[in-house]
Amino acid sequence: MTEQQSCRRRPQARLLPFTVASAALALYALRLRPRLLTWGATPDETDRAYPGDELFPDADGTSTMATTLPAPPEKVWPWLVQMGGDRAGWYSWDLLDHFGEPSADRIAPEWQTLEEGQRLPATRDGQAWFTVARVEPNRTLVLRSDLRLPSGHSFDPDWEARPPARMDGVWGFHLRPTADGTTRLVVRTRGQGRPRALTRPFDLLLGEPAHFIMQTRQFHNLRTRLAAAA
Repeated sequence: MTEQQSCRRRPQARLLPFTVASAALALYALRLRPRLLTWGATPDETDRAYPGDELFPDADGTSTMATTLPAPPEKVWPWLVQMGGDRAGWYSWDLLDHFGEPSADRIAPEWQTLEEGQRLPATRDGQAWFTVARVEPNRTLVLRSDLRLPSGHSFDPDWEARPPARMDGVWGFHLRPTADGTTRLVVRTRGQGRPRALTRPFDLLLGEPAHFIMQTRQFHNLRTRLAAAA
């Protein structure tokens, strides 16, 4: 190989990693990401408005995932209403969101009531929590999260002086009966982050994939518990 040929190949070699990364990013953005954000949901379920959407009318991020559970809504609701870090857990990957403790595998009577405004701890130290935003038994449960950045600690959304760096959103569970006696569980997330230049890359690279992993695991574990109860 001549020196001239070697010089021509060096720029091409430097461009190769950039080209591969760009192609992978384009594939994720155009093909994979839309599927992650609408996993299991029908077009009608994705397009529909749900209680809790109005809390963030100018949301800059949303997802709608769904699954069919083998029981009617009144049998599914007791499992959802008892969720919480200091209650039944979240039925997902417990090592990641329940301090390594197993989520409940039974219906606990002492955890069958929720009120709007109630806080559900999300961390062992109680510095982060979900606030119950909407409750309609056997139909809708909407949890709200308002986190200060970079600490990740929750704050009261009613404060007039909101932190300039924050991530706010809702995690909504919507139960709809089917003709064959099962339940369509539609989970809608919706929120916004500030400053967007900081929170947008986090959402794309970590937040959205993490939600997909945790939510699909929760779907699986709810199906398993309902099947065992039946």
